[in-house]
Amino acid sequence: MTTPHKLTGADRDKALAALADHGWAPVEGRDAIAKRFVFSDFNEAFGWMTRVALVAEHMNHHPEWFNVYKTVEVTLATHDVGGLSNLDVALASKMDRLAG
Repeated sequence: MTTPHKLTGADRDKALAALADHGWAPVEGRDAIAKRFVFSDFNEAFGWMTRVALVAEHMNHHPEWFNVYKTVEVTLATHDVGGLSNLDVALASKMDRLAG
């Protein structure tokens, strides 16, 4: 299991730039990132959430998310470090890959 460390300075900037290319954006007023995933229907959205849940549990790093029908809104931050961490970047990348 990877130990979380808060991203700061150039490491944070580089991670945010890479994630922005995939639709992730900083959350205003909070050291976190967010993205809206839209799928073709509820089954596809829920299936994706289930696959992400298995990955998140293995990582021991769980997303904040909200689902309505085919849309899943995700916010990632690491409470243990008080902001954006390496685990958030890793989980965001895995979520993108699982979304195809």
